[in-house]
Amino acid sequence: MSSDEKQVAPRSLAEALRAKDDGSLAALLRARPDLITPVPTDLTQLATRAGTRASVVRALERLDRFTLQAAEALAVAPEPADRETLLALLAGDENDPAVVGAFPHALAALREQALVWGPDDRLRLVRTARELLAPSPQHPSPTGLGPTVAEATSGMSPGRIQEILTAAGLPTTHDAVSAVASLTGLFTDRARMAELLAAAPPDSLDVLSRLVWGPPYGQVTADPASRLRWLLDRGLLLPTAPGTVVLPREVALHLRAGRAHRDTQPLPPAVEPAATHRPQVVDTTAAGQAYTSLATIEELLKDWDEGGPTVLRAGGLSVRDLKRTAVALDVPEPVAAFWVELAYAAGLLASDGEADERYAATPAYDEWLELPAAERWTRLATAWLSATRTAGVIGGRDTKERTLAALGPGLDRSAAPEVRHRVLTLLAALPEGASASPDSLVARLHWERALRGAASSDDLRARLARWTLSEAESLGITGRGALSAHGRALIGAESSAPAPETETASGPGDKLPVHHHRHHPAPPPQPRSAAELAAAASRAGKLLAPLLPEPLDHVLLQADLTAVAPGPLQRPLADTLDVLADVESKGGATVYRFTPGSVRRALDAGRSASDLHAFLSEHSRTPVPQPLTYLIDDVARRHGHLRIGSASAYVRCDDDALLNEIIADKRSQGLRLRRLAPTVLAAQADPATLLEGLRSMGFAPAAESAEGDVLITRAHAHRTPPRTAPEPVPDGPPSPDTTLLGAAIRAIRAGDLASTTPHKPTAAAPGPNGTLPRTTSAETLATMQAAVLTGDTLWIGYVNAEGSASQRVIAPIKVEGGFVTAYDHTADEVRTYPLHRVTGVAELADEQA
Repeated sequence: MSSDEKQVAPRSLAEALRAKDDGSLAALLRARPDLITPVPTDLTQLATRAGTRASVVRALERLDRFTLQAAEALAVAPEPADRETLLALLAGDENDPAVVGAFPHALAALREQALVWGPDDRLRLVRTARELLAPSPQHPSPTGLGPTVAEATSGMSPGRIQEILTAAGLPTTHDAVSAVASLTGLFTDRARMAELLAAAPPDSLDVLSRLVWGPPYGQVTADPASRLRWLLDRGLLLPTAPGTVVLPREVALHLRAGRAHRDTQPLPPAVEPAATHRPQVVDTTAAGQAYTSLATIEELLKDWDEGGPTVLRAGGLSVRDLKRTAVALDVPEPVAAFWVELAYAAGLLASDGEADERYAATPAYDEWLELPAAERWTRLATAWLSATRTAGVIGGRDTKERTLAALGPGLDRSAAPEVRHRVLTLLAALPEGASASPDSLVARLHWERALRGAASSDDLRARLARWTLSEAESLGITGRGALSAHGRALIGAESSAPAPETETASGPGDKLPVHHHRHHPAPPPQPRSAAELAAAASRAGKLLAPLLPEPLDHVLLQADLTAVAPGPLQRPLADTLDVLADVESKGGATVYRFTPGSVRRALDAGRSASDLHAFLSEHSRTPVPQPLTYLIDDVARRHGHLRIGSASAYVRCDDDALLNEIIADKRSQGLRLRRLAPTVLAAQADPATLLEGLRSMGFAPAAESAEGDVLITRAHAHRTPPRTAPEPVPDGPPSPDTTLLGAAIRAIRAGDLASTTPHKPTAAAPGPNGTLPRTTSAETLATMQAAVLTGDTLWIGYVNAEGSASQRVIAPIKVEGGFVTAYDHTADEVRTYPLHRVTGVAELADEQA
């Protein structure tokens, strides 16, 4: 690098950002969206925000393992470090070719995220990142390295340092600084260090081998053993506190063959296929499960149609209600919790907000029912993809040791959408029909976000990945563990051809493993517009629709009072059968059973016996069995023979012998009946209780109105008021779109121009750059009017109506009525400002005007 280039090397992160072009700034703000919330006033404020602890931790959490290892290596390198030094810490003496190939991408990623700045010969890690990653006794470095010789000897007496030089075979010096430099030179010289260690006792080398990969600290007694004394005398171990010694960083690096990490991982672990199936099998399996998911949601909300379980005082569903729901759906409790949360995330289920608050279907559920099956599925699938509520944590404990309940608070995990999308994307990269090994998939996610999860399988990202595989299978996005065609369309990965094992690097014959190109972290999924999401859902629905079974308009009646539905039924037929019969079993074919109770239920709903006969004849592919005809006629003949109304309640019947039978039955004693007339009994129970009591005794009473007409009871569908689906809880600020990025960069550039452009000092405002100019009202007006005539550009201080002060560079166009109209370089538009809000004005320096 020439001397001229060295002179322009940035002295701070702000200067390094100032030298970036708009594309690089846009990449930084896209990778670290917290820096743009709110938009910084200038590049100095942007650099300050980029160095805050919270922002740096968030940026480090989004690094892949190798890029993080590069940052960790830079944290233990001399500051500033050159590119070759950093590469040597990663590649070691053997100069690992995989590390060499991946290193440029890692360094570029650190530069792009403003974690590293400076030219290649003066690389600097942002101070906060160095504090987080550099070794200290309180916070050991992930590299396992200890302090440098200079750091470890900072409190040591000069005489002791000279003794170490003599024992190490080095000439003594006149001061401690040069002595430390001489000892450091010895430890960083591979040849001389090899000679020194060749003379070490084997026991001493064993001590070094136990400390070399960390932790670098050890305990010693007041009278160390000879093997320790040999090391202490030569500075290969240095005391840091009474009874504690440390292995200096330079010694450890020599013993490690120059590597900062024991296991450098430049390449991501491959996601290994667990099994491979024909794509057609995958698609049909997924489609079958997709249809089952629709039926499950319908069954859940049908069960809660007249008002579901009550809402707990703290919010959510009780454990008992979740168990009842699981029994009703015939699934395990965790699976029932998933379906309940999915219905809630899709806006189909909510609390009704009444005094006795209960869960019920929303009006959106009725609209959802009218959609074609494929569209209903895409509504569920897209809601699942973006939801942050995570059913897998239900039953666990929150930070206050409270149990997490289904539909309750505390279930949001902001990383869930990213993990779901990434898992499905990794599945899409496999050959069509291939499922992934869960362990290899989790290992890949750990590599891509190294700081967020521990190496164990119990961290949140690992659990989210495993839940994603299970939930995607239940929802029909995958089939037999492999991503289906409609699943690919849903995530925008229709191009399903997997990446080849090798890709051409620069031309024919230059081939590198594909991981060399893809080692850098997978970027978070960029937010898709509503139109893009709708288009992806539409494509997924079109691929799924031909695979879904067509609803049938018939059943098969059998002589044992059952009806078999060989597939899904059309909605009117299914709704009527749900009233007329009880579901006995589900699966590929649904079996309905006709009972006296179910037939009575249909008669109570206003159907006559002739209506039921006609309905069965119309929709059965087999003749109506005689036992079923007899059952309907028998229940219809007795239905309504007894009439119950409200006196408190009464029973009337033209057959007084039947009333005598009721009174004589011991089971009627709880109803406290007494005869008022030969054909009328009075009861102290209410009509509903009396109706249920007589039915339990085997009778078929009918309720009647005050006019004596039979009351027809129809199922009442309880609905909540209109509700919106729960909003996902984002993992930090959302990624900005192109429009916002462009406007933000213009504002930052203009603000930076206002704060850094040289200006002419005035008698009233001789302050340094960066402070608001101060001039009197008369001087401000005169300067503005002169600039209108000359076309000069001015630097002003301005305080808006909210009291927020800013600096601006403007070109005045017109001054009148107490206002100045000017082209504002800060906002990149023409604006009008009240003169009384301008704190002062200064002309730009001649060379900048």
